[in-house]
Amino acid sequence: MTSDAQPPPRPLRDSFSRQRVTNMELFADLVYIFAVTQLSGYLRSNPTMGGILRSVLLLGIFWQVWIYTTWITNFADPECIEIRLLLVAGMLISLAMAAALPRAFGDLGLVVGVGYALMQAGRCLVMVIVLRGGLRRNAERILIWCVVVGAFAVAGGLTRGPPRAALWALAVAIDVTGGLVGFAVPGLGRSHTQDWTIEGRHFAERCQAFILIALGETLIITGGTLSDTHNITGLHAAAFAVAFAGSVALWWLYFVRVAEGSARAIASSPDPGRLGRSAFHLIHPVMVAGVIVWSAGDEKILASPLSSMSAESAWKILGGPALFLAGHAAFKFAIWRTIPWSRIVGVVVVALLALVAAALPEIALGACAAAAVAAVAATDHRGPPGLLFRIPVGDDADTVVGQQERYVLQALGDREQQVGHGSGGVSAEHARRQPQLWAVIRADVFLELVQQVVVVHLFRCLPANTHPVRIWLAWES
Repeated sequence: MTSDAQPPPRPLRDSFSRQRVTNMELFADLVYIFAVTQLSGYLRSNPTMGGILRSVLLLGIFWQVWIYTTWITNFADPECIEIRLLLVAGMLISLAMAAALPRAFGDLGLVVGVGYALMQAGRCLVMVIVLRGGLRRNAERILIWCVVVGAFAVAGGLTRGPPRAALWALAVAIDVTGGLVGFAVPGLGRSHTQDWTIEGRHFAERCQAFILIALGETLIITGGTLSDTHNITGLHAAAFAVAFAGSVALWWLYFVRVAEGSARAIASSPDPGRLGRSAFHLIHPVMVAGVIVWSAGDEKILASPLSSMSAESAWKILGGPALFLAGHAAFKFAIWRTIPWSRIVGVVVVALLALVAAALPEIALGACAAAAVAAVAATDHRGPPGLLFRIPVGDDADTVVGQQERYVLQALGDREQQVGHGSGGVSAEHARRQPQLWAVIRADVFLELVQQVVVVHLFRCLPANTHPVRIWLAWES
């Protein structure tokens, strides 16, 4: 039996089926394992404020290079020879950039600047050549922005000192701004996130893979530092356990509950491009930065577990978990529009640890930081396991708010109250007449739905366009 479905034009993926992460994509990621190792080493060797800012700038450059490739491989098939050769060329350039990273602000700055320009502009030029239709028009707009980015990147490589950092920072800022304004170009218009046809689950899995790359660096640092210790004592073994526990806590917080849920959310979103831009493109590098700083703190703990606390040690040990928790809080808000109080409390607890850091040895402070992250991860599993609620999960409501209100009211048994608002609302009587699927959820999830409805009604009591969350939601849409 033959199918009427036509294969997508080369080099595009099939947009009607779930996309898998290909071996070519995973092979290209190996370069960024080395890049993250280089970034971590640069941060550990330059613990001053200037070194921290330069490390952030370098992370921004490498993240932009990697995430743009991820956008392209989401709709362009890496199994096509054109895209495969593009990825191989990108690997070579990225590897050269990573090798030059420790001397990026010295004699090898031009390698990083030219590499950044080639990756951004060259990749888009290839897309302009091989694509057709609306995707090609979007690639043309992106190419113009990337040419400007490349010009500042090369100019930075040709200079030295503060001007190099300023020019590269401007290049990254322009690179990020382009996506926020839809790569607007006079005469060519601008794109909207609805135009960015992406397969959400594939995009989420790619960003999750980068988190794993960063977490792998913490394990490399932990094992490598212990291996370099000549006289391993029980104290070193305890520090080893603390560092490992911290890595596990970070993994648990991100992957055990949230990663899969976020992948489902972007896969089912009517506007996956918006979530891809905000939750993954813009927010994930904050969590990656937190993991890299955490790895630097692990090295301090293992090298001298009982050393008296210095300012350098304190910010490395506490800065990592604070960044990761803050980034994860922003990530959850961007995906589900709920305020992640547990993450916010975790950031506050880590900040309070800074007040007593001077009185604690490094191993004790590291243990407290790891415990704080583990406690936040544990809150995702809170709630009596036997207390469950049965709620409908149909999709006949027109708005997410209307759905959540209907779910809660029906779960509470109040089926007659009007739960919609405006033309997008639906009544409970109408909802009862629709075919329903039912799901059993834990008490903590049910209570979170109730909390969302309460917050939504509070927001509706405020004047239009005055609440900061409303402004954020309007900007995102």
